[in-house]
Amino acid sequence: MRTAPGLKSQGAFRKFVSESFYMQFSENWLRTMADPKMGSEELAHLLTMSGLEVEEVEPVAPPFSNVVVSKVLEVAKHPNADRLSVCQVDAGTGTILNIVCGAPNVRPGMKVPCALVGAVLPPGEDGVPFTIKLGKLRGVESQGMLCSARELKLSEDHGGLMELPEDASVGLSIRDYLALDDLKFTIKLTPNKADCLSVLGVAREVSALTGTPLNKPADQAVAATMQDRLPVVVSAHDLCGRFSGRIIRGINAKARTPDWMKQRLERSGQRPVSALVDISNYVMLESGQPSHVYDLAKVHGSRLPRLLTGFSCVNSCSQ
Repeated sequence: MRTAPGLKSQGAFRKFVSESFYMQFSENWLRTMADPKMGSEELAHLLTMSGLEVEEVEPVAPPFSNVVVSKVLEVAKHPNADRLSVCQVDAGTGTILNIVCGAPNVRPGMKVPCALVGAVLPPGEDGVPFTIKLGKLRGVESQGMLCSARELKLSEDHGGLMELPEDASVGLSIRDYLALDDLKFTIKLTPNKADCLSVLGVAREVSALTGTPLNKPADQAVAATMQDRLPVVVSAHDLCGRFSGRIIRGINAKARTPDWMKQRLERSGQRPVSALVDISNYVMLESGQPSHVYDLAKVHGSRLPRLLTGFSCVNSCSQ
């Protein structure tokens, strides 16, 4: 075996070959590609026994109950408090609920999580679960609570109510709508299992171990429609054996990343940034192929920045 460049000493080489890597992914995402007839615990045991050591399995959200998708129908100023609003809310219960809300972003027409009377929310700083009761706030009856993502312990965002997409079905459990009963798997990989540094790679392993059909993500070759070229010089062939890319024009760099993609990225330990960055990261996590999107207007000459990573590179330049 040839020592990698820069690892000339035996000690450094031993450290290199013994180093471990970690892969985090959503169990739901994995099961879209390989869905064996076994529970989460049995699946974790199978992966560990096959050499993909499962370091951790954790829920994507803490336990809470009786929180549903709701639609705010009307918003009026609270008669006795300047910073409170009185909302008429459809939560799919068959009756319109009267709910007092202090969120600054509440408005008619928005869809938000609603904790119904009797709901049990995640514990606060005191460690005690919070139960929603029928009560009055400054003299006005409140028949539930409109929730922020922070109150459900889904994020640290406390800027206001958690706004849901317009197509969210009123009355549906928020746990079902956001797939909050999903689990995050973290596996420890040795250097010889780099093929499992992607959800597809792990799914391929599960398929081989269980005989479950492998459902590879569909892809379709897209023919080039322009003759634009950008010469590229690879300055370290030992670290980047092949570099390929394509110029893409007419992109809306401010486009919004779809919620389903952001959800999978977050459950894989990635923070959503922007549509182009998120798509690049998503492709890498799904298929194991690293990629990078450059701004063509900021590329000068034929040497792209930070070009070598130790992997083959497939890149797009957009404008």
